Amino acid sequence: MKIKNLKTKFQFFIFVLFGYLLSANNAHAMHISEGILPFNWALFWSVMAVPFVAWGLYRLKKLSSVDLSFKPLVGLMAAVVFIISCMPIPVPTAGTCSHPCGTGISGILVGPAISILVTAVALLIQALFLAHGGLSTWGADIVSMGVMGSFAGFLTFKLLRSMKINMAIAGFMAGLFADWATYFTTSVELASGIRGDSPFMPLFWKILIAFIPTQLPLGILEGAMTAGMVMLLYKKRPDLLVKMKVLKQEEVAI
Repeated sequence: MKIKNLKTKFQFFIFVLFGYLLSANNAHAMHISEGILPFNWALFWSVMAVPFVAWGLYRLKKLSSVDLSFKPLVGLMAAVVFIISCMPIPVPTAGTCSHPCGTGISGILVGPAISILVTAVALLIQALFLAHGGLSTWGADIVSMGVMGSFAGFLTFKLLRSMKINMAIAGFMAGLFADWATYFTTSVELASGIRGDSPFMPLFWKILIAFIPTQLPLGILEGAMTAGMVMLLYKKRPDLLVKMKVLKQEEVAI
């Protein structure tokens, strides 16, 4: 894809994103809300997130140094993750919200390291301007949505493609598992942080079950969106998938 076209599309997405920020009148807390986690657990997840974000910055610097069109693509992925994850459905019993994540498609296209980085940026903007999630829980949200979601989507897609599974099915399962992995991890984070002296497992199962009515269909929806995006690129711009090592050149020829 030409650099000029990528920049134009990136500017369009930023315009849409900025307009969304200005029009967001009633922000519902999503991800793990500010103040839900005790300080020690918030600090723990923040420390866990730091090396992954640093890895993402390293990969971005390395890849963009050899390909000038890579940064605009990363910007597009950040906008995609931001917009997709801005569709919250409150789950009062869990202290958070359900929503699609977008890390399945970003993990597939730019790899887990960059996907974690763009997720961190999207989460920070949401916390600062939309009261979605929080600054104290930023690290926990990066771990659940960025780290677990990106790796689940990336590894699922790679595994299924190595087994010669159809690309649409591989994309669907990648989106599905990226979404569900995020909420499994969120349940672990919430149960660990708010259980006090209570046993971990009963609370964990209660939180996980609380997500099911919303996250089960949302996971299927995200799987469908991920499959659709992958197939659209496969049909319209297979060269981009080859460039990002999603496809091999011989697979395009077939």
